[in-house]
Amino acid sequence: MSDPDRIVAIGLLTQRDVFALGHDLSRVYPIDDAPCFGALLGAVDDADRAFHRAQDAGQSPANPQIKVSPPAR
Repeated sequence: MSDPDRIVAIGLLTQRDVFALGHDLSRVYPIDDAPCFGALLGAVDDADRAFHRAQDAGQSPANPQIKVSPPAR
């Protein structure tokens, strides 16, 4: 059974995209409200690379805690 609060997609959308998708989106966080978005995308990319490296090596991927740091000012 899937977790209804699980994140299934992260993306950059224009306001027009959000309007076109309408009710198909359950939650939208404007970029102004998410100053760490770049760091979040980097963490997702890092986790994806680690998963694929482990999979290529025939290992079960670890479940590390992913930490997102605020952007440097």
